[in-house]
Amino acid sequence: MNRAFIPLLMFAGLAFSSCKEGTKTVAKEDSYYEIHEVALSDRTLTTGYSAAISGVQTVEIRPQVSGMITDILIEEGESVHKGQVLFIIDQTPYKAAYEIAVANVKSAEASLSTAQLVYESNKDLYEQDVISEFDLMTAQNNLTEAEARLTLCKAEEVNASNNLSYTEVRSPVNGVASMIPYRVGALVSSSITQPLVTVSDDSRVYAYFSMAENQMLDMVQQYGSLNNAIRQMPEVELILSNGQTYEHKGKINAISGTISESTGAVSIRAVFNNRNHLLRNGGSGTIVIPVTMKNCMAIPQSATFELQDRVFVYKVVDGKASATEIQVAPQNNGTEYIVTKGLEIGDIIVAEGAGLLKEGTVIKIREEGEE
Repeated sequence: MNRAFIPLLMFAGLAFSSCKEGTKTVAKEDSYYEIHEVALSDRTLTTGYSAAISGVQTVEIRPQVSGMITDILIEEGESVHKGQVLFIIDQTPYKAAYEIAVANVKSAEASLSTAQLVYESNKDLYEQDVISEFDLMTAQNNLTEAEARLTLCKAEEVNASNNLSYTEVRSPVNGVASMIPYRVGALVSSSITQPLVTVSDDSRVYAYFSMAENQMLDMVQQYGSLNNAIRQMPEVELILSNGQTYEHKGKINAISGTISESTGAVSIRAVFNNRNHLLRNGGSGTIVIPVTMKNCMAIPQSATFELQDRVFVYKVVDGKASATEIQVAPQNNGTEYIVTKGLEIGDIIVAEGAGLLKEGTVIKIREEGEE
């Protein structure tokens, strides 16, 4: 609160009662200024990053065979379980193909049996010099051909059986179904542009966000390595798109090993429990990462002013305002800066209205009991 131009006597009591720890009120003629004594303290700062939410496993389900949808067995948005039948594609041609394949296998088995008998018979006759070697080799070739045909027919049976099973489109994961763009009677195939349905396993969700390269380097230097950062970083919060804080905290569990050449940012992933299914695949939010700083020098942002991208404060030196350049940490809580260079413990600075002061302005500190 800027107390400029407030009469001295009328608001003396208010000025004393509103002083914070480390902060006093000073007077210059008929104007009031607040001062702040620099001291060490602990602060927890937060930084927000825009995030995209995704289920831990999101699967686009497409048909593996062509045909007309004859039945849809789920409702849009319904929870489904792994292996549940979601759609049925016209089975008639695939049942016929499977029955033909089964019949071909039986025929091939019979042909193989006959070829085996002929070969065994010709083998005995050859040993008795009744038939020639040519006849024996012909019987052997017929047997080999019958074996190959049986192998081929069995493979065709397996293929026909698989195609028939594919007419029942099942969910490969547990999750929640998306909207369904197709209806009974629609002709579909494996090349359709839109999936039959998308199933998202949202018992847990991932929140993907990006961090600038310099912030990532600060984090690595703080924790020693990326692996240490993943293990030791505190839990993070998720601010939902409606401004509310999500009830469960999350944990960063993956940091990209590369930096995007186009954005200069690093991709990071946090995981959140989602047992109540409040978070949905495709949603958005803001990841809030807390940073705890021990024994730091925190000063009010109102005590600073900027000049050509440099940050200054007014120190009170010999009762006068002296502009002093400082360096601050990139993280802040919106009301305070953490000073990394430029001030010492015990320094007195003007806490408010720094942008209105001039170099050399006389600053008088009101002592306790002074009116």
